[in-house]
Order: sequence, then C-alpha cells, then structure tokens
Amino acid sequence: MPLYQRLGKRVLDLGVGSVAFLLAAPLVALAAIAIKADSRGPVFHRAVRVGRGGRKFTFLKLRSMQVGAEELRGLLLHLNQAEGPAFKLHNDPRVTRVGRLLRKLSLDELPQLLHVLQGHMSLVGPRPPFPEEVERYEPWMLRRLSVRPGLTCLWQVRGRSDLGFTEWMRLDLEYVDRLSLGLDLEILARTIPAVLSAKGAY
Repeated sequence: MPLYQRLGKRVLDLGVGSVAFLLAAPLVALAAIAIKADSRGPVFHRAVRVGRGGRKFTFLKLRSMQVGAEELRGLLLHLNQAEGPAFKLHNDPRVTRVGRLLRKLSLDELPQLLHVLQGHMSLVGPRPPFPEEVERYEPWMLRRLSVRPGLTCLWQVRGRSDLGFTEWMRLDLEYVDRLSLGLDLEILARTIPAVLSAKGAY
C-alpha cells in the first residue's frame, strides 16, 4: 500500500480537519440557534451508517428534517427519484425551512468533521451509506467500502444528487482506484465552488 494511503491521508485529515473544525464551530453554533427557532426537536440528527470494511458507526448531522422523519420515509418511497437503493426526493416535505438552507449550502454536514478527527471518516472518500442500502448492493459495489467514507467525494464535485446511483458507484470506485494526495487535494479544492453553486443539492 502506498505511503500516502498508509499514513499521509490520515495526517491530511488531522491537519486540515482540525483547522476546518475550529472554523466551522461558529457556523454550527449559528445553525443550532436557527434550527431551534424554526422547529421543535434536537439540533443534531444521529443515524447509523456503514464505514470502512463494513463497520457501522453513529453518524452526526445538523437536523434538517422534522422530528419523526424516518418513520415517514416509508410513506414516501413511491415518490423516490433516485435509482437503486438510494432515496432522494426533490422538495421532500419532511425538510424544514432552515433545513433547506442548510442542505443547499451543505452546512448540515459540518458536524461530520468530528468523525474525521475520530478516524471514522476521511475528508475525502465515498459518502457513508445506510446499512439497508449496503444490503441491496450488487457484489461489484462493495469495493467502495474498502476505504474510509468521506465528507466530500468525486461525485459531489461532478453533479452531486443530479447523478444517478450507478454513476455514484462508478465514480466512487474510480476514486478507490485512483486514490492519491493529488486527487484528494483536487476534490477538496473543487468542493467549495461546488457547494457554493448549490447545483444538485437537495
């Protein structure tokens, strides 16, 4: 295994992740105030996701949906606009007013910097899937679990949710095959303009 994958990637995660965590803290605090003012319920949403090697961990986001959103998901499955095991829905009625803004700017993802520092995630890598999604993976898709999941990834800078599920998988496997310092820095550099454009974010 190349030195970057064995050591360098973790050093990058800790260095850049620590600075990003400190810079993000005021934004998370402001978002927390807005969430509490907009709807009842906790500031953070916790869910089980699948990490490297199929290991599960508790995934943290700023809450962008109404309380009880997971229970309502079954009622909306027939409206799913994503192919494969993923679930995506434009104008999801479960999303709060503040939640729409948080999602549009990807601010709801900022707490995941803590997972980067803990080692459950990396700054760059395939997005962590739900266990029920992994259960429906075709065998060729499982290789995306061979690396730590990331805060941003290749498909997020190439169209985000506008891409189909199969294309997500293809780009994730392309990342696994090409994983390097240069590619990680390229994706990080392209993430900010991709987020600011809000293209494919919902």
